[in-house]
Amino acid sequence: MTVAPLRIGNASGFYGDRFDAMREMLTGGPLDVLTGDYLAELTMLILGRDRLKNPSGGYARTFLGQLEECLGLALERGVRIVANAGGLNPAGLADAVRQLAERLGIPVRVAHVEGDDLTAGHPRSLAAHAYLGGAGIAACLRAGADIVVTGRVTDAALVTGPAVAHFGWAPDAYDRLAGAVVAGHVLECGTQATGGNYAFFTDHDPARLRHPGFPLAELHEDGTSVITKHDGTGGLVDIGTVTAQLLYETSGARYAGPDVTARLDSVRLTQEAPDRVRISGVRGEAPPPTLKVGLNRLGGYRNEVVFVLTGLDIEAKAALVRDQMEAALDAAKSRPTEVRWDLARTDHPDAPTEETASALLRLVVRDRDQDAVGRTLSGAAIELALASYPGFHVIAPPGKGSPYGVFEDVYVPQGAVEHVAVLHDGRRVPVAPATDTLVLEPAPEPALPEPLPPGPTRRAPLGVVAGARSGDKGGNANVGVWVRSDDAWRWLVHQLTADRFQNLITESRHLKVVRHTLPNLRALNFVVEGILGEGVASQHRFDPQAKALGEWLRSRHLDIPEALL
Repeated sequence: MTVAPLRIGNASGFYGDRFDAMREMLTGGPLDVLTGDYLAELTMLILGRDRLKNPSGGYARTFLGQLEECLGLALERGVRIVANAGGLNPAGLADAVRQLAERLGIPVRVAHVEGDDLTAGHPRSLAAHAYLGGAGIAACLRAGADIVVTGRVTDAALVTGPAVAHFGWAPDAYDRLAGAVVAGHVLECGTQATGGNYAFFTDHDPARLRHPGFPLAELHEDGTSVITKHDGTGGLVDIGTVTAQLLYETSGARYAGPDVTARLDSVRLTQEAPDRVRISGVRGEAPPPTLKVGLNRLGGYRNEVVFVLTGLDIEAKAALVRDQMEAALDAAKSRPTEVRWDLARTDHPDAPTEETASALLRLVVRDRDQDAVGRTLSGAAIELALASYPGFHVIAPPGKGSPYGVFEDVYVPQGAVEHVAVLHDGRRVPVAPATDTLVLEPAPEPALPEPLPPGPTRRAPLGVVAGARSGDKGGNANVGVWVRSDDAWRWLVHQLTADRFQNLITESRHLKVVRHTLPNLRALNFVVEGILGEGVASQHRFDPQAKALGEWLRSRHLDIPEALL
C-alpha cells in the first residue's frame, strides 16, 4: 500500500527569524509537520552564556512566544511541530511547553530528545554538543507526540525524523534517507529557499521578494520530494533558489550526517511547475562511524575602534594614526596579544558629501585580559583626539571590551553518545547508534565536459553569468558557485579553478582552498580553510560569517565569452 506524501514545512531558519512565520505556515495551507531550526554555532554560545546567568534557561524563548499564539491552531489543524529550540536544555523547554499548554487549557503531548550534551566531558567548554540524527525524533512521533523539541541535532534531522516516523523506513534505507536529508537541507534556512538572499534577485519583481513565504517539501515514500511554498505567498521557488540553498554551508559531494551520507553529486532538480522544484535521484551511503561535536568556549575579550579618515592623504593619515597607536600600545602596561588593522577605502574623489569622502580605518584587539583591550585601547585612542591627523574622529569611542567565543569541532564514536527519546508519557527510549557505518572519504572528482571553443571575450563581472552563496562552518568558509546553462557550465568548470579563485579572493591566497565539482547542479563548491579564524563568535574578519564572500566573488571581473553575455 502506498503511503501518502508527507507535507513538511519550515517556520524558522535561525534564532530571531520572523516571529509570525509559524502562524503564516499554519494558516497558509495544508501541512502535516512544521519544523523550526533555531540553532547555529553562534546560537549555542549565546545560549551557553544565558545558562550561566540562569541554569533553568538555555533554550530559544521566542519559540514559546510563537506557541502561545499558535498551539491551539496547530492541534486544530492536526499539524505536529518539531523544533531544535531546546538548545542546551530540551527538557526545560519541554516542561515550559507543558506549562504553557496547561495555562492555555490545550491538551498537548510533548516529548523531547536528549543526549547531545557532552559538556561535562569537555570542562574547558561553555557548551559541547554532539549533532544527533533523526531517530529520536521519529521515536517520539511514533509514540504519539504532538510537539517534539530537541537540543543539538543536525538541521536535516528535523526532516529525517518525521519522514522515518511517517514512512517506516529502515535504518539502511539509505537512498530514501538521503532524499530526506537533501529536502531537509533545502528547508533548514527558511526563506533562503524561496528567494531570500538570492544572487539573481534583480531578475524578479521586487514586490514578489518583499515578503517571501517560508518553504515546504512534499516528501514521498521513495525519498523524492517537491520543494514549494503555500499558494499566494511571496518569494519564488525555482531551480536557482534550490541550488543556492543546496550549496549553502556544504563542501564536497558527500554530505555526511548521523543518519546517512547523502551524495550531493547525485541530486537532480526539475522545474515541475511554477514554484515547484522536484528533487530526485539522490543516492545515500552508510553514515560515518563518528558524530561531530561542536565545542564553544570563551576565547577572551575583544574591542575595536574605527577611525574616520576624510578627504586627501588617506594613506598618510592612516599611517600616522597607526604609528601613534602602535607606540601607545607598546608603551602600555599590557599590550593586547592580537592587534589587527584594516583600511576600507570607502572614500570617493571630489565627493558630494562628507561621508562619501571618508575612509574607515578599523583597529581590532584581542586578549585574555579585559583591561588590555579596554583601558589600554580607550586611553590610547582618546589621547590622540587633538594630536593626530587632520579631521580626527571615530565612529564611537572604544568601551571596556566584550567577551568573544571560539568554536571548534571534534568527533566521537557514535556509540559514545547516549541518544534518548523522552516520550510524552515520561518513558525514556534509548536510540541505538548506527551499526552499519562507512568511513567518510572524498568522492572521486567527476569527468569534466569539453571546454567551450575559443571565441571573443569581454571583461565583465563573474556575477553576470554565475550565482553564488557563501557561509561559515567553524573557521572555514564555503562559496558555492553555479550557472544556469550547459554552455556556461562548460566555461565555468574550466575557468574557475582553485588557483583562479585565490587570485580573485585575495584574502584566500595564503590559505588552503579546495574545489569540489557537482556537475548535476552545474556547480562548484570552494572551501576556504581558516579564513574565519576561530569561528563566527571570534569576529575574525569584517564579514565574520562569510555571508557576502560569494557576492564579492561575483563582483570580480574575468574575461567571459561574449556568447554567454
